[in-house]
Amino acid sequence: MREEQIGGLRTRVTGGTDGKGGGSGPLVLLLHGFGAPGDDLVSLADVLNVPTGTRFVFPEGPLSLSFGPRDARAWWIIDMARIATDQAAGRIRDLSQEIPKGLAPACETMLVFLKEVEQHFNADPRKTILGGFSQGAMLSCDVMLKTRQPYAGLIQLSGTLLAAQEWDPLLQKRKGLPVFQSHGMQDEILPYVAAEKFRDRLTHAGLSVEWHSFRGGHEIPRTVLQRLGPFITKVVPRT
Repeated sequence: MREEQIGGLRTRVTGGTDGKGGGSGPLVLLLHGFGAPGDDLVSLADVLNVPTGTRFVFPEGPLSLSFGPRDARAWWIIDMARIATDQAAGRIRDLSQEIPKGLAPACETMLVFLKEVEQHFNADPRKTILGGFSQGAMLSCDVMLKTRQPYAGLIQLSGTLLAAQEWDPLLQKRKGLPVFQSHGMQDEILPYVAAEKFRDRLTHAGLSVEWHSFRGGHEIPRTVLQRLGPFITKVVPRT
């Protein structure tokens, strides 16, 4: 693995022909969740069964949090007090109509980042998969809908629907896009029922969703990783 600055973001790169992103293999770009360190998802590259030479890119969120574990990062700020209040009251969190204040700047940051990644790695968008976990999943979906690049697929690990009024008309333009979506049935942060509605929204718009539910919470279990590898292998065009 190596670390470098790409598009203004601290970035971990692994895989490829040299373990540091070398070569011309497919590119998988994954965004970590809210409150996680920038290297939170790096270990996934070691356990996914993917084509030889696949390169992995893990950008770090630009915001440093003053709470949570050391080196906690974020793509935009979340009202944690509101989450706690909703949980205490037993309210199901429906974020589908919300547009977080920090979503637009985070998306702009990622669009700049992706442009530099394409140049830096000589990466073909048709052999590039975007995705992430939780907040990173939401951001990767927003980015996918706001760029016209012909990316190979989208990975949504414990994500949810945001900004429906913005996303709905844009989803139609991604008809046929392969999507890997997983969610825990006991997720205490982003409710399972909201993930099901998100899945149905994607499917109705014509995206090709591979859905995986599991008995668990806000996490990425091994059973999901065992299915994610074949998804990546399936959607990346052979050279």
